[in-house]
Amino acid sequence: MKNMKNVIMISMIMIMTALLCACGTSEARQSSGEQTTEAAENATARADAGQGEDADADTAQMNTGQSGDVDASTAQANTQTALFTQDTTVGEVIHDPAFGDFGRLLFPVDRYISEDMTLADISSSDVYVWYSNIDADKTVEIVNDLKTRAENGERVFCNIYSDDEIEEDASRADTGVFFFKGDPGAKFAIMNAGGGFMYVGAMHDSFPHALEVSKKGYNAFALIYRPDYAYEDLAQAIAYIYDHAEELQVDKEGYSLWGGSAGARMAAELGNASYGSAYYGRPDIPQAAAVIMQYTGYSDASPQDAPTYACVGTNDGIASWRTMQRRLEALEGYGIPRKFHVYNGLRHGFGLGTGTVAEGWINDAVAFWEAQM
Repeated sequence: MKNMKNVIMISMIMIMTALLCACGTSEARQSSGEQTTEAAENATARADAGQGEDADADTAQMNTGQSGDVDASTAQANTQTALFTQDTTVGEVIHDPAFGDFGRLLFPVDRYISEDMTLADISSSDVYVWYSNIDADKTVEIVNDLKTRAENGERVFCNIYSDDEIEEDASRADTGVFFFKGDPGAKFAIMNAGGGFMYVGAMHDSFPHALEVSKKGYNAFALIYRPDYAYEDLAQAIAYIYDHAEELQVDKEGYSLWGGSAGARMAAELGNASYGSAYYGRPDIPQAAAVIMQYTGYSDASPQDAPTYACVGTNDGIASWRTMQRRLEALEGYGIPRKFHVYNGLRHGFGLGTGTVAEGWINDAVAFWEAQM
């Protein structure tokens, strides 16, 4: 009798095992959503049977595991795209992988800049001599914008000289254009910072302008040039962009040249039909549609000059507003479109003029350029 019971029990176990295997095969064919639903139903059943604490523990473990993986992935992604702050050091920016081997050109290479300085430290006239109204927040915005563009696959820097040309003259390695891309096929502008032909103050005097113009949909390039070969480097930058217009997705007609202080002199001369690209062996490149210049004592004027927008402050001890005014009046006498603004109380090198009476001048300048297109 006992043996008979054992046989019956073994038979029942075999039948149940077969049923469980069949169920397992069926479950394997179910979608993940169905599996999740079944798991929830089983947990509820166990809870009703007095196993609720175990079920809650299982569920909590499952949820904690998933959340941990997600949080870890998010943290890793955030680390890869961590943005700079005012406390970020110059060295951290220069050596950020997003900037490859050109990060050093974000800061003046003709002046000693300690890599231990923070972005707040360098946003000062102690570094950018002859400049005023330097904005640390703008410095941070600029490097973050370029970093984000680079990490999103945009090209943010172009060498304007070939490897062979750099081999001929090693100083050409200290040149190039930072590219603030606008809309594909839009016209382009080249920004030239000042620095007394001693250094290039791009972080205050060309990068901010390029960034703002790119926000309006235009393609903007900020030139890093050699102070001793400034005009030559600007001519090379114009030629490079013109020759690579299709690759860079820019409209090579109707471009504009911008500059502040020494950079304004560069823009004015290269914007002249006689002393521009034609003078540097490229008569095929058209004259700039407009020149946008700030705070410079440049006084030469000729019928070959480009339409010109200019602005300066009354307290500029380097570039007299009266000198600029006289030049613009001379251009008007030649029938050349011009516009001039003088801002009460501003000193030399006010840049965008954020927070000053000049704030917004760049919008007026863009409108002037657009009228000449």
